[in-house]
Amino acid sequence: MTVRLQNLLSHAGLCSRRHAAEWIAAGRVKVNGRVETEAGFRADPAADRVEVDGRPLAAPERPRTIIMYKPPGVISSASDPFGGETVCDMIRPAVKERLVPVGRLDKESEGLLLMSNDGDLVLRLTHPRHGHEKLYLVRVAGRWTADKLETLRSPLEIDGWRIRPCDVELLREGRDNVHDLLFRLREGRKRQIRKMCSCAHLVVLALKRVQEGPLVLGELKPGEWRDLDPRETAALLREAVRVPLRLPPGEWPPRYAMHSARPDADIQPQSAPRGGATRPPPAPKRRRFVTRPEDLPRLSGESGVERW
Repeated sequence: MTVRLQNLLSHAGLCSRRHAAEWIAAGRVKVNGRVETEAGFRADPAADRVEVDGRPLAAPERPRTIIMYKPPGVISSASDPFGGETVCDMIRPAVKERLVPVGRLDKESEGLLLMSNDGDLVLRLTHPRHGHEKLYLVRVAGRWTADKLETLRSPLEIDGWRIRPCDVELLREGRDNVHDLLFRLREGRKRQIRKMCSCAHLVVLALKRVQEGPLVLGELKPGEWRDLDPRETAALLREAVRVPLRLPPGEWPPRYAMHSARPDADIQPQSAPRGGATRPPPAPKRRRFVTRPEDLPRLSGESGVERW
């Protein structure tokens, strides 16, 4: 079976498809002794001899896909030029295959993240035409009004693009101006939910992906991961699954404790402590001292002109 030369290098674990296209255009790849500069050139890995920089291409890695609970503060990327910790760094001691993150989950967010070296699976899960749905639990801050829910459900314009309307439900309205929302998305533009909330004058305190297609986090804790079994992989390769707009079991605070909200029943006006004790006086404000120009010593330059 012939495959695109670009995908062949990527499936062998040498590089990403983008970098493979650059290698091919630079003339670093030969097929049966002939330099090929077209990324779309098709080759049969079983019959053709493919070389990169004069070295024969190794056998493709076995397909492998894992599900991870990405903690906040970790980057969903294969590498970070600024030296930050990535999801690949978290699995590198135990995973020899070259796995790449499937889809976006920004640094501040947490939750379900798939990593795979199966190009067909990655394409099916990331291309918008397949319509795979994802479920997000989002904690926001701001004054809540009924029209904000309609704003979030409308086809907003973000970064010059008109996004598809998505399903949003209000799970908890807090009198402390901290609320829990549930988003169901069929596309995933960069920081889409955060920008949607900004359009509704809401600030995202925490964001967690709790489901992708038929997969849920289950018992995974932040930083943990496991391999998908063949049935789960087959379910992802089938047609897109309609995700119900409800939280999977166990996905509710206090497990989702980042920026926790106070229960409404516990919000009581503060009263003076018993026994006649008084609150300590507030700390004195720091004074800012401003030096006037006339108090600064004068410096004489070589030209004899005095300057400050």
